[in-house]
Amino acid sequence: MQLLGSFIAARGEYSLSRLEFAGRHPQLGSPPTIDRLSETSERALRDEWPLVERQLHSAIDFARDFERSNGVGELTHVSYRRLERSLRELDQYARAIAWVLTVTG
Repeated sequence: MQLLGSFIAARGEYSLSRLEFAGRHPQLGSPPTIDRLSETSERALRDEWPLVERQLHSAIDFARDFERSNGVGELTHVSYRRLERSLRELDQYARAIAWVLTVTG
């Protein structure tokens, strides 16, 4: 499934961006992790996707909380922009995956 492969690649980008963000903001701790699926299969989607989706929502909430509590300088810094961009991409793929699961389920 190409869509799942795209989600996995975007998750890798998120992992790098969360480390960069945590290095810039050590006082906040790292943004939440998003687990990877054990394999690209229907079984993995059925069994593991709900947890991955909850983790993604936690990461999005983390970024929104940061956005609400910080000024323009921090929101335009490359570490936040990269984190926000990777979360937006993950969210788009997750919505598409959820749609496919609904249609095929």
